[in-house]
Amino acid sequence: MEQEKYNTGKRKWKHLSEKERYKIEALSRQGLTPGEIGAALAPKRDRRTIEREIKQGRVELRDSLWREKNVYCADVGQRKHEEKAANKGRGYKIGYDHKLVQYIENKIKDEKYSPDAVIGEIKAKGVSFQVTICTKTLYNYIDAGLFLNISNKDLPVKKDGKKRKYRQTRKVALNNTKGRSIEERPPEVENREEYGHWEMDCVVGSGKACLLVLTERMSRQELLFKIPAKTQECVVDVIDRLEKRYKTSFNKIFKSFTMDNGGEFLNMHSIERSCRKPGTKRTTCYYAHPYSSWERGSNENQNKLIRRFVPKGSNIGKLSNKDITRIENWINNYPRKIFGYKSANQMAA
Repeated sequence: MEQEKYNTGKRKWKHLSEKERYKIEALSRQGLTPGEIGAALAPKRDRRTIEREIKQGRVELRDSLWREKNVYCADVGQRKHEEKAANKGRGYKIGYDHKLVQYIENKIKDEKYSPDAVIGEIKAKGVSFQVTICTKTLYNYIDAGLFLNISNKDLPVKKDGKKRKYRQTRKVALNNTKGRSIEERPPEVENREEYGHWEMDCVVGSGKACLLVLTERMSRQELLFKIPAKTQECVVDVIDRLEKRYKTSFNKIFKSFTMDNGGEFLNMHSIERSCRKPGTKRTTCYYAHPYSSWERGSNENQNKLIRRFVPKGSNIGKLSNKDITRIENWINNYPRKIFGYKSANQMAA
């Protein structure tokens, strides 16, 4: 049997208005009790509401015979209400939008997104919630501890707002005097005007095994390969396997490689020569200036994304091919601010 009378509905209420306070003052001076005053207001107010209001706005006055008496003053009650309201501060804009809170927590905690990537993807995909917030507001909420399941510990390293000063310490690497300098790169490579120019680096861990990282300069597309050691032979082996996989398309997809002067990359001849057509050249190598990692900025930024899954000191040898593929797919589908929050895969398509 369905219950017809119940009182479990959400209660609607609002603060007393200034007009109601003046009515309370007038009725109080007529000698009405708090219950009678509450019943006389429209809408009706509870007796306890009137009692609290009279207590808050009570003042001491003296009559012509200098006798003290306590009376309710609407002006005093309104002033104290405004003071308390000002001290309360502005409420959080996110309010009771639990779906937005859950979405943000899932993206940051489980999918390892940055706050900016979360907000950017919401706007780019047109995902609709009750409220909208900006990146700065989301950072402020996390700083204030508003979220139950995420904190600053779950975020990538925050920038301090200071721009790094870039300068070259030396133009020639003493261990790589025969390498082709980055200064010889043509404008289309330098300006990211065409697809097919890659930056190459290694991400190391606690063991001998490491990750060979390839980052395409125009789209920021990423390729990851686990190699048993940080050696020239392992690097050349990966490039050979890529050429065998892509065959005649290799020299269109991998037009050039820009690397640092690490020992594993110094065999320029073996990286450039074709393993399918002996005696021919398959790509072109360029070497950054010593101690100038900023010249391979895309590479370095991608390495930071990899470190969200492979912290420093991790044993990369224990990573399975499935793990590496998962990291690679995550990076290539991560929304990028520089592309209007499109992913590298979208830019490379």
